[in-house]
Amino acid sequence: MPKILWLVSVTLPEAAAAVGLPAGQVGGGWLSGMLAALPAELPLTVVSVDARTKTARSGKTDGVRYLVVPDVSGFGAILARLQPDLVHIWGTEYTAALAMQQEAARQNLPVLVGIQGVMCDCAEHLCDDVPPQYRHSNWIQRGIDRVVPGGLLDKMQANFDALAQSEARLLAGARHVTGRTGFDRRAVARLAPDARYYPCNETLRPVFWQSAGSWRAREYGQGPVLLLSQGNYPLKNLHTLLKAMPAVLREWPGAVLRIAGWPPLDKGKLLRPVIDAMFPYQTWCKKLIARGKLEGHVQYTGPLQAAQMRQAYLDADLFLLTAYSENSPNSLGEAMLLGMPCVAAAVGGVPDVTAGGAAAVLYGPAGDADALAEAICRTLALSDHGTALGRKAADLARQAHDPAANAARMLEIYRQVLAAEQGAADA
Repeated sequence: MPKILWLVSVTLPEAAAAVGLPAGQVGGGWLSGMLAALPAELPLTVVSVDARTKTARSGKTDGVRYLVVPDVSGFGAILARLQPDLVHIWGTEYTAALAMQQEAARQNLPVLVGIQGVMCDCAEHLCDDVPPQYRHSNWIQRGIDRVVPGGLLDKMQANFDALAQSEARLLAGARHVTGRTGFDRRAVARLAPDARYYPCNETLRPVFWQSAGSWRAREYGQGPVLLLSQGNYPLKNLHTLLKAMPAVLREWPGAVLRIAGWPPLDKGKLLRPVIDAMFPYQTWCKKLIARGKLEGHVQYTGPLQAAQMRQAYLDADLFLLTAYSENSPNSLGEAMLLGMPCVAAAVGGVPDVTAGGAAAVLYGPAGDADALAEAICRTLALSDHGTALGRKAADLARQAHDPAANAARMLEIYRQVLAAEQGAADA
């Protein structure tokens, strides 16, 4: 089998364990899913950049070698030492991806670029519908941020814009790209018109695959539980959901919205004005909660690892995806695989993932609070509490996220890329 080197955007839990780093709060997502499904005999090295380490760390588990490095400066030496047959860069939305592509080109190594999100679209929609007073910081906020970083949205926008430019440069030099949806395929056609595109679906984390179809509807009791997997920055569009909640509560007075992740930071009355100034999006969401009289109806779970996240889905009655930009979101795939009824914004690759809405209730535009509230209430009112919709979702997700099929497809893509590169070299 060919020697493969992966570059990934986060240190996977498997890598952290192998090299002696804390696992951290970010899981491996569908990278861990694909890793678990690939054959053990595949010679694979997984590289990540992690600021928590000051020196390069290495380890090996289950036949996979992991390298965790403090920065991109060692990429050249890694490639020269390992001499992989193919470099697979997972994701376009982080600066190390471009650095790895450039170093691989210098050493004449074939590169496959995998689309995760589409950063140019994320940057375009990052702050949609956020009032200007929260999007722009003043000199005092910027001064504090240099000492104690906060969540200033203009700084976040500048970072997203820079990553979108890095993505454009990466794709402009790409010859081989893998993706999953018509949305990312159109982005590749625009940004990498000469690249060959290879479709391959995601493989979700094993804990979700093992629990496929296990969600069960129940009576709502005190009220239905709605689940949102992420609400810490405006692209995920918690604000529109908070605007929609009063209308939901008129129909379902006991409804509760659970948000996976930390609540807004609060260090007491003395520091509250400073924190509010430094985290404007969270401050606006707090105001929306107060304005909508949503206290007691919005709960934050804190960060959840894979098994905890699975239980959060199973404990909820409806999954919500309200983001302004998504390609093939892990959270929606996980909820569908478990067999949950889902309401999602019809953005990006979501229509493809849900078979045009056959396996979820879609609404739009993403910022339309009335349309979102209507979709939520309509789904909650289904006589079977969404059981039939969830079964359609689970059936579709089982096909899309089948570990063996996706691993076989990825190996075939590796062979096709290497054959195409060899053919080009021989021409």
